[in-house]
Amino acid sequence: MIQTTSAAVPQDSRPAREPELRAPIIQVHNLEKTYQTVHGTLTLFHGLDLDVRSGELVAIMGQSGAGKSTLLHILGALDAPTQGTVHCASTNVATLSQREAAAFRNREIGYVWQFHYLLPEFSALENVAMPLLARGQTRREALAVAANWLREVDLEDRSEHRPGELSGGEQQRVALARALVASPRLLLADEPTGDLDETTAGRVFDLLERLHLSHGLTSIVVTHNPDLAARCSRTLRLERGRLVPWGQSSHSGITTGTP
Repeated sequence: MIQTTSAAVPQDSRPAREPELRAPIIQVHNLEKTYQTVHGTLTLFHGLDLDVRSGELVAIMGQSGAGKSTLLHILGALDAPTQGTVHCASTNVATLSQREAAAFRNREIGYVWQFHYLLPEFSALENVAMPLLARGQTRREALAVAANWLREVDLEDRSEHRPGELSGGEQQRVALARALVASPRLLLADEPTGDLDETTAGRVFDLLERLHLSHGLTSIVVTHNPDLAARCSRTLRLERGRLVPWGQSSHSGITTGTP
C-alpha cells in the first residue's frame, strides 16, 4: 500500500476545457486493415473515413466482429493500419514507433474498456494514480490528483478499497477516473457499460456524459445500446468495413431507422 503524507500537495488547478466544435481532432482517410489467415486475406476495413470534431461525443455501433474495437485500437495507437492515414490530436499515429505511441497514449488518450482492468492488489486511489506515476510524477503529487478524481466520480469514500471490494458500477467509475486523471484530450470507451445492469449502465453513462462536457473532451463510445447511442452528438454504424450514419446502409444507401 502506498503511503501518503500530510504535507501540502500541488493540486491539478487547470480549468476545465470548453468543447471547441471547430477543426477535426480525429481525421481518418482511406483506412484499410487486413489480416493474413490460413484461409487467405481477411479485410476488416476498406476505404474507411472518419472525421471527429473537438467536443463531439460520437457513438459507434455495429455487429459483433465488425471491427469496432480494432478501430479504437488504431485510433489510440494500440494497433497500426495496413494502409491509410490516421491523425489524432495533430499526430499521425500510423507512423509512430512503439515508444512514441506509448508516450502519445499517456499524453493524449484516455481508455475505458468493458472490463475495468483495475490492478487487484492496489487500492482505488492507487489505481487512479497509475498513469501519473508512469509519467514520472511523484507519488505524493499523483495521489493528490487521483484523490480529486475520485471525488469527481463520487467515490472519495472508497479510495482505500481494492477492486474486489467494489461493485461493478464503482469499478467502472474508478476506471473512468483513471482514464482521465492525466487530462487527455480524447476519451475512447469500448462498451463501457456492457457488463452492467440497465440502471447502473445509465448512471455510469450519465457520469461519462457529465465529464465529457465539463472537461471539454472529445469522446468516441462503442456501444450496442441504442438508447445510450441516442444521447451522443451523432451515431455511426460500422458495416462492410466502412462507417456510415446510423440508419443508412453502406451497401444500398437506404435509410433503415434511428437508434
